[in-house]
Amino acid sequence: FGRIGRLVARVALERDDVELVAVNDPFITTDYMTYMFKYDTVHGIWKNREITVKDNKTLLFGGSPVTVFGVRNPEEIPWATQKTVDGPSMKDWRGGRAASVNIIPSSTGAAKAVGKVLPSLNNKLTGMSFRVPTVDVSVVDLTVRLEKGASYDEIKAAIKQASEGELKGILGYTEDDVVSTDFVGDSR
Repeated sequence: FGRIGRLVARVALERDDVELVAVNDPFITTDYMTYMFKYDTVHGIWKNREITVKDNKTLLFGGSPVTVFGVRNPEEIPWATQKTVDGPSMKDWRGGRAASVNIIPSSTGAAKAVGKVLPSLNNKLTGMSFRVPTVDVSVVDLTVRLEKGASYDEIKAAIKQASEGELKGILGYTEDDVVSTDFVGDSR
């Protein structure tokens, strides 16, 4: 129930069409999970539904039970392991470098996840991530090969149209000169 998990939980709990049923963290107690969820340095204090601890395997969000797992096997779950200062990282040497002052290339399972959600894109995407010194927000730099020619303006128009239509609430679009902190709290 790390940083990303807590943010996903916040978004899920604000929606009526998503039910949060479980979280995973083998490293902290349910009491500490509750504290970390309630008091977020970037997003502020959680004020929507009350969060309480039922027992060491269950959290209650507004009375709704959420099962707590503590899976430790890194083969099963990708862990956030970025160091704040240089330190050992056996799997990915670059991942052992200080996050606060580096842009760190890293692997990601995002491309595979897209293929599971959009089967027509399965095995057609690859991806990588860059860990950057920001406390929140991510970015996608998508490079594609189109089947037919399209201008830059046509591509922008198609993305904007999708953000206002079938992908509204999932995909955002702006041409404003913005930076990462302008997107804090944006669930898209």
